[in-house]
Amino acid sequence: MKDVNCAYCMQGELVAKFAYPICKMNTGFLYVFKEQSHPGRLILAHDKHISEMIELTDEERNAFFADVAKAARAIHKVYQPNKVNYGAYGDTGCHLHMHLVPKYEGGAEWGGVFEMNPGKVLLTDVEYEEIAEKIRQAL
Repeated sequence: MKDVNCAYCMQGELVAKFAYPICKMNTGFLYVFKEQSHPGRLILAHDKHISEMIELTDEERNAFFADVAKAARAIHKVYQPNKVNYGAYGDTGCHLHMHLVPKYEGGAEWGGVFEMNPGKVLLTDVEYEEIAEKIRQAL
């Protein structure tokens, strides 16, 4: 069931405020997170409008994490980060999604937790499409 107030359910203008579309995956939709302080940061939003991982069956959860791993492999292939951090938040959004945040030794926040929305590095739509295409090719 879709929620008309949910950016991930409605896609379009709501999600475009903070994410750029890459592609549909098996269990959800993959986006470039527009704030790119960590080059290659992505979001995978699950197809279902659910809040908690525990609302998925074991099979659904395993399939979601397979997509997370596939996206992480693409990040590693394209950006060669030292580490990818993963975050599942949504205290107010309530739609299951995973942030995949590449971390680079000596870079922003290395050795600590990434800042959720620092708003420091915003790109043009052409640059977001370049990132999206690189990730599509790596998937």
